[in-house]
Amino acid sequence: MVNGIERPLDLLNESKGKEILIELKDNKQLVGTLLAFDIHINIVVDNTKEIVNNEMKRSLGLSFVRGNTILWISPASSKK
Repeated sequence: MVNGIERPLDLLNESKGKEILIELKDNKQLVGTLLAFDIHINIVVDNTKEIVNNEMKRSLGLSFVRGNTILWISPASSKK
């Protein structure tokens, strides 16, 4: 157990209400506030922004991302 994380979904649970970074299978990156997720890692993200070459390309607002399109998810910042 590291930082209270025992299972993979524990990290997502701790990230609710916080900014996350998402890498999609089509090499797109999204940044936004995690609102909800399910066991299939379908996620709802608010204030979503598409990032290309470390720059914001466009704002997407409230978004639903299907779990099978996601390569990885990370807390956007390690600051607490």
